Amino acid sequence: MDLGVFIPIGSNGWLISTTSPRYRPSFALNRDVVQKAEAYGFEFALSMVKLRGFGGESEFWDHCLESFTLMAALAAVTTRIKLFASAAVLTLPPAIAARMASTIDSVAPGRFGINIVSGWQQAEYSQMGLWPGKEHFDRRYQYCAEYVQVIRDLTETGACTLDGDYFKMDDCRLSPLPSAPVKIVAAGQSGGGMAFAAQYADYNFCMGEGVNTPTKFAGSVARLVDAAARTGRDVGAYALFMVIADETDAAAQAKWELYKDGKDAVALGWMGVQATADDKADPSSTARSISNPVSAVNFNMGTLVGSYATVAGLLDEVAAVEGVAGIMLVFDDFIAGMDAFGQHVQPLMQCRKAAMTGTAATAAATAGVPA
Repeated sequence: MDLGVFIPIGSNGWLISTTSPRYRPSFALNRDVVQKAEAYGFEFALSMVKLRGFGGESEFWDHCLESFTLMAALAAVTTRIKLFASAAVLTLPPAIAARMASTIDSVAPGRFGINIVSGWQQAEYSQMGLWPGKEHFDRRYQYCAEYVQVIRDLTETGACTLDGDYFKMDDCRLSPLPSAPVKIVAAGQSGGGMAFAAQYADYNFCMGEGVNTPTKFAGSVARLVDAAARTGRDVGAYALFMVIADETDAAAQAKWELYKDGKDAVALGWMGVQATADDKADPSSTARSISNPVSAVNFNMGTLVGSYATVAGLLDEVAAVEGVAGIMLVFDDFIAGMDAFGQHVQPLMQCRKAAMTGTAATAAATAGVPA
């Protein structure tokens, strides 16, 4: 089972709170996080793309780096870990995304992939005059399908001719080609999103649900497995969870209560308004799930709170869900959290025993992790 980290490309990570660790993103911060992930044997790191924040006292995501350029820089200071940049499809032509992927592959051969972001926050795009209108909500996965087809044609054959509804490619060329296929990640939770992932992606993120309910999201994974079975493709589920760990359950719970006490109502209000703009959204869609006010301080993702042993056990339960190929983690404090996880949690995870051998064990040992 793979482990990944959703790196802090946006201010304050994924806690919409005034009492959680607060920081602005930088190359130095993300370099340190990804190098720690690599040293602790993680298989991948992914950066989101966010073009407008939520405001409020916390200034949540008001400060964000750009995904492709950041991952290109990180490619040059890592040696093993896979790196995924996120493409906001309404802002970046697919032929340019393909050329950027080929360029980053020359820095990190075989280690680069693309996360496809169809777009749910209208204000990100309307501020630049790029919002195509409310109809985008209905057609976004058809748009993404053509987008990925262009990328695959170019990166696998070096040429693309396409007379699509959204893209017209006239013998478009790409050279040099990447050294390996460019893996595609998606994050669709709705029926349309799952169908897109099953046909075009290699991995799809399934957001964990609730606090210390590690298998509550199993239904989402099952829907992905069913959709992939219909296409005959191998599409792995990457589960997304936040980890808030400490030496004891009580200490970790105290952190969680503190973060909830500082919930940024203004930022959450902005998120709610943006998330409900698509009034036809599937009940299982990302927009619907994040607009749920329950525990929204954690972006309504699955959250594991407890001692190192408690969190390790909960993650083993996540890994046991049929169809889960990996887990992508976020932390309340990324630097301290990565070290606590690498040194105290991962060694207790049964699902990571195989990964903590060979190359991964050697790398982890350099960071002080017991093999």
